[in-house]
Amino acid sequence: MTVHDFTVEATDGTSRSLRDYAGKTLLIVNVASKCGLTPQYEGLEALYRDLKGRGLEILGFPCNQFGGQEPGTDAEIQEFCSTNFDVTFPVFSKIEVNGPGAAPLYDYLRSEAPGDFGPESGFLYEHIKRSRPEAIGTDEVKWNFTKFLVDGEGKVVRRFEPTVTPDELRGELDTSLA
Repeated sequence: MTVHDFTVEATDGTSRSLRDYAGKTLLIVNVASKCGLTPQYEGLEALYRDLKGRGLEILGFPCNQFGGQEPGTDAEIQEFCSTNFDVTFPVFSKIEVNGPGAAPLYDYLRSEAPGDFGPESGFLYEHIKRSRPEAIGTDEVKWNFTKFLVDGEGKVVRRFEPTVTPDELRGELDTSLA
């Protein structure tokens, strides 16, 4: 099994096979519009514009599971992304990334790259330790803007926790795209 075996829902209600991205390097990100990390949209868009021609695709999946920070409808989320950050990479329908209602794609991503979120993550670790202590030490997505790097064959390469900024990913993306 690979990421290419999954289908996701576009904001217009149609299904999109991730097989359409075969041969591309993917950065799959759970996003939110009312989060302290929301400015990462700017960095993600910059990466997308710089590296799309070399085979990078960024796929955004809005999620409201973390502090209610993505309360809008799919249409409102699309408008926010376009108006505030001129986002041109695909942002799909809102999903859940953890728990019994988690999208199958995210069950797979979490199982392939459980993450290593710990005290070195700083302020966010302390926040999660207080607000979601049950998530520490599990494969759960801990917060908005967790990023999964997927190679052209659909295999999960690595998970980056929310505090890793898009700029910090550039070197690893350059290597993946080489």
